[in-house]
Amino acid sequence: MQLTFQTEFLEAGCDEAGRGCLAGPVVAAAVILAHDFNPGELNDSKQLSEKQRYELRTRIEHEAVCWAVGYVSPEEIDEINILNASFLAMHRALDGLRLSPDFIAVDGNRFTPYKRVKHQCVVKGDAKYLNIAAASVLAKTYRDDYMKEIHEEFPYYQWDKNKGYPTKAHRLGIKENGPCKYHRMSFNLISPQIEIEFKKDI
Repeated sequence: MQLTFQTEFLEAGCDEAGRGCLAGPVVAAAVILAHDFNPGELNDSKQLSEKQRYELRTRIEHEAVCWAVGYVSPEEIDEINILNASFLAMHRALDGLRLSPDFIAVDGNRFTPYKRVKHQCVVKGDAKYLNIAAASVLAKTYRDDYMKEIHEEFPYYQWDKNKGYPTKAHRLGIKENGPCKYHRMSFNLISPQIEIEFKKDI
């Protein structure tokens, strides 16, 4: 993996987590890495174990030039749609950086321009560039922490295990208990298959 997409300008890597979830915020991170950053096991967060992600988060937070995390709530997601919410989360993360980047490398194939900063979208960028991979680790772990916290308030959705993703257990929890304030009401919360299986059990 390369450190950055280009080397001429001060570059921030950006990625988000939670776009496909039924509940909770979408969370994004922005990271500017030092040129001598030692990546160790750093990779796309989906390729890492939970233990590896949290160990890497500590290293990234201590060794990065600067980093920040941005959140967009379920209410905002419902209002502006998940794609725009993902862009907004990245913008909020970029707003939080101690230094203003001159270039942004973004995971994915679409992005809303941030101020007048040049950017490049990279499909599967979290497996190609270390600054995007670092952002993916921060976004994933901070979102997981948030979902574990709100699991204590609503344990029957099993967010400590599924983190808000549309698992069968999560959908059954919605079917049996209804949605709560953390759910994205614009999403299809109950799949037709769960409806059929639920009726069979009655």
